[in-house]
Amino acid sequence: MTPFIPALAGALIVAGVLGTVLGFRRSPEKPPAPARTRLPIVARLAQTSPQTRALLLGGAGAGLIIALLTGWIIAIAAVPAAVVGLPALLSSKGAAMKIDRLEALEDWIRSLAGVLTVGVGLEQGLIATIRSVPEPIAHEVNLLVRRLQARWKTEDALRAFAEDLDDPTGDLVAANLILGARRRGRGLASVLEALAASVADDVRARRQIEADRAKPRSTARWVTIITAGVLIFLAMTGQYVAPYRTPVGEAIAGLLLCAYVATLIWMRRMAEGEEIPRFIGAEVKENAA
Repeated sequence: MTPFIPALAGALIVAGVLGTVLGFRRSPEKPPAPARTRLPIVARLAQTSPQTRALLLGGAGAGLIIALLTGWIIAIAAVPAAVVGLPALLSSKGAAMKIDRLEALEDWIRSLAGVLTVGVGLEQGLIATIRSVPEPIAHEVNLLVRRLQARWKTEDALRAFAEDLDDPTGDLVAANLILGARRRGRGLASVLEALAASVADDVRARRQIEADRAKPRSTARWVTIITAGVLIFLAMTGQYVAPYRTPVGEAIAGLLLCAYVATLIWMRRMAEGEEIPRFIGAEVKENAA
């Protein structure tokens, strides 16, 4: 057995962990493209964002250079996995974006309630709010207004709006607007004011939860940085990692790295908790069927 084969096996293990991390990341839906014959890995790369692809390619290039300079073949897969996967596992960007969207939704509901108090209809009120819609939900509200201007039924446009928001709180807002469109009563503005207060409470609760989650996440981030720094220092200056320079040692190092990444994934999944199920949308219909 040549020395290259065990080292390649360890690199492939790390590449599998990279694929797992990318699989946990949600990517926006794209319109179906014309059928083409592509290799699976190429198709997977095409579904990721341009920033992720740039980081992946840059990490692969850096890993190849490290492998050529040090002889660590596993670096070809480990470096791009670390560049792409670790920020996704140790950051709280996704949760912060959800909170910002909820806060923007609260402001938009209050704005809509204020417009409806002057006696305009629901459709006219929705169109009027386009002038002051907060940036985090501007795209979704713009689509809603365009659908209304294109003579969509109000209920259909609101259901599509809930699908665009893709959030249980967005479903609650859309459901109240749908009931208001059906009944055409004058109490919708007061209902929206109460709903905005409820969303504000939800935003405060989520911010407190994220503040508590940030502490162990920060600890894991510093532990990862310090561990990586120590390993790099030992690899460059000492004989401590000399046993891992053998083909079998590289395979063992790959397994240890995979175990560490699996621990980070487990920690992140525990911190995320269970999401509240949605009750409006195509996915709900499929589950009901």
